[in-house]
Amino acid sequence: MFRQLFRALEPLKNSLTRTVGGAGSAFERNCVSKEQQLTEALKKAIPGITYVSVEDISGGCGAMFEISIEAKEFVGLSRVKQHRLVTESLKSEIAEMHGIRIHTNPSKVDN
Repeated sequence: MFRQLFRALEPLKNSLTRTVGGAGSAFERNCVSKEQQLTEALKKAIPGITYVSVEDISGGCGAMFEISIEAKEFVGLSRVKQHRLVTESLKSEIAEMHGIRIHTNPSKVDN
């Protein structure tokens, strides 16, 4: 009896899986776009960026990110001021997060 029920519901299950799954789960699509959103916000606020990496480290829910960034604007600034520059650039985005890890390095200055 249950086998017949499961067989009858199989087409429904397949259509729902295809609708939600698509090109990755909804969480994956959301996290990728959030990572891109954070990267674009940083590039806009800090034009001297030579390297930036934004990674969701919350297991896919988008609550915690790790950001590694190298920029010309960091030259001569203390680590605290570098991090403050990043957090000010992402103020509204950080308000929605549980946590953030920031790694900064100044870019090499050409002489």
